[in-house]
Amino acid sequence: MVWIAAQRPCRHFAATGGRVSEGQVRLVEGASPNEVRNPETRREIRRAAVWLGMASAIALVVLLVQPLLIIFAGLVFASLLDGGVRLLGRVLPIGRAWRLLIVCLLTVVFLVGTFVLTGVQVAEQVNELRTTLEAQAIRLTSFLSEQGLMPGASDFSGLAREAMSSVGRLTSWVGTAVGALTTLFMIVVIGLFIAMDPRVYERGLQWMIPQDQREEFAITTERMGDTLRRLLFGRILGMIAEGVLTWLALMLGGVPMAMILGILTGILAFIPNIGAFISGALMIAVGFSAGVDTGLWAIGTYVIVQTFDGYVLIPMVAKRTVDMPPALTLGAQILASALFGILGLALADPMTAMIKAAMERRSETVRDEDEAPEA
Repeated sequence: MVWIAAQRPCRHFAATGGRVSEGQVRLVEGASPNEVRNPETRREIRRAAVWLGMASAIALVVLLVQPLLIIFAGLVFASLLDGGVRLLGRVLPIGRAWRLLIVCLLTVVFLVGTFVLTGVQVAEQVNELRTTLEAQAIRLTSFLSEQGLMPGASDFSGLAREAMSSVGRLTSWVGTAVGALTTLFMIVVIGLFIAMDPRVYERGLQWMIPQDQREEFAITTERMGDTLRRLLFGRILGMIAEGVLTWLALMLGGVPMAMILGILTGILAFIPNIGAFISGALMIAVGFSAGVDTGLWAIGTYVIVQTFDGYVLIPMVAKRTVDMPPALTLGAQILASALFGILGLALADPMTAMIKAAMERRSETVRDEDEAPEA
């Protein structure tokens, strides 16, 4: 192997002020063993590298799906806080940091106040709700078994007890204090950091995009953020309306555990279609546990509340929020729950809305490009 002195200056050491002079750097002659001189081979290697990179990225996403969902949940929480800050900015001309502090304090006061005022009653009603649902399930299966539509009551009771124990173990595993609090803490922290100064993260994302695509990327992300804020505004408004109306109607009808049913209805309203079905089944089961008249009142309450929500409240809110077809929403929820579990189910609507906004922006861009030559 022959060593020769380099004839060109070493820019690295000259720029950094290194002690090695230009003439002291020695280079090796000859081609590298891994150097590919054939242009077709180099082109195929680049293609293979692209496909390999895509496959690796997909595998990485699959392996890190839970942390990615937590990060996305933090983004959703940050968008919720940002929406409150923007709304508060219309009436309070103060700095963003102070408005964010006011929103956070109001949220904490609301949660603590709700827990203090209704904590004992809700805890009692939760235990009563579980006992009532188990009793109603046994009554329903006994009736169906008498009609020959289900296995024997004794056999089904054993299956029900085994299923309830399995559900209890699963619930205890999912809802462990450490795991739930850690996940919630990380979501809140991520959301707070992003909501404090979202422009920092926006500039960081734009910096990783090629310069000729940054304007389009900025417009798309702005559309996606606006869509997410409007979606969350509509969801919160629907949750409050459904929860309060359900609580008042069930309380007037003498349905037991009206408060906890109203709270559950409001929480489940965040998940359209599926949440309404679950909350309706719960209130009807509890209603019939107190008598036929109470059960019929519960059915009427469910129909009236859902009718008001579907034909009055949602159309009014949809004019200023995201308009997504029900079949698209339900399909996204089914896919997200099957792929990502309960957290994916809760985040299915925000993901779908943001993807829809990005695709609509892309469609507008393509249409404008097609119409440009004609102009």
